[in-house]
Amino acid sequence: MPVQVMPCNDAQLLEVFSSIQGEAELVGYRQIFIRLAGCNLHCAYCDTDYSLRKHCRVEDAPGSGQFRGIANPVSLEVIASLVSAWVDASPGMHHSISLTGGEPLLQAPVLLNWAPVLREILPLHLETNGTCAAALEPLVSHLDMISMDVKLSSVTGVATPWKLHRAFLEIASRTKVCVKAVVGEETPVEEMIDLGRMVRQMSPDTSVYLQPVTQQGKIGMSSNHLLCLQAAVAKQHANVRVVPQMHVFMNLL
Repeated sequence: MPVQVMPCNDAQLLEVFSSIQGEAELVGYRQIFIRLAGCNLHCAYCDTDYSLRKHCRVEDAPGSGQFRGIANPVSLEVIASLVSAWVDASPGMHHSISLTGGEPLLQAPVLLNWAPVLREILPLHLETNGTCAAALEPLVSHLDMISMDVKLSSVTGVATPWKLHRAFLEIASRTKVCVKAVVGEETPVEEMIDLGRMVRQMSPDTSVYLQPVTQQGKIGMSSNHLLCLQAAVAKQHANVRVVPQMHVFMNLL
C-alpha cells in the first residue's frame, strides 16, 4: 500500500532487530535490520503484512528476541542513537545495516537523509524488489550493497516487470549489486533464460541467486527442477548460485 507523506527525517517502520542475513550475497553475516513499511507489489507467496502501523517494534538488545514498541513515524535521531549504541556495545559484531521491507524505496526521500548518517556507523545494504529505478537514482551513491529481487510471474502470480527490472539494474550496477529470484516448481526454464540474459546484458559482473520457495519450513520444489533452472541461467550468465532462505532453517528473524 502507498506510504503516507511524512517529514523527510521520519520514517514509517515495522521493526528494528539484529540477526543473521539468510539470503543471497551476504548470507551468514550479522546485520542490523531496519524494516520499512509499505510495498508496491502483491506477490502470491508473500504472507507478510507491510501496512502502516501505529508502533514499530524494536529489539531491546541485539539478538535478544525481546521487543518494545515505539511510536511511528520514527526519527533519524532515534534510529541513529539505537544503532550506534548496539555497535558500541559489541564492536565488530555487525557487518552492515540492511534497509529492508516491504519496499524501502517507497520512502526514498527519508532514506536520502538517513543514508549518510547511518553509513557513518556501518555500511548500508538495500534489499529491494527492483522496480523503483527513479527512487534509487539519487540514493545509489550512498549504498554499499544492493540485493535486488527479480519478481518472476511463475511465483508472484503477476507479469514479470522486466522493463522496470532492467532500468533498475542499470542504476544499481553503479555500486555492488546482486540479483535474487524466488523460484518454484512452476517456474519455467524460459524465465531463467530471460533472467540470465538480462543480467548478462545489464550488469555482467553481477551474481545471480536462485532462492527455492519455502513452504512450511521446507524447500517447496524438487531438486531436479532446481538444478534444471540453475543450468538454464548458467547458459546465459555463468555466475549463478542456489541459496535457500537460511534464516528460516535456523529459526531466526
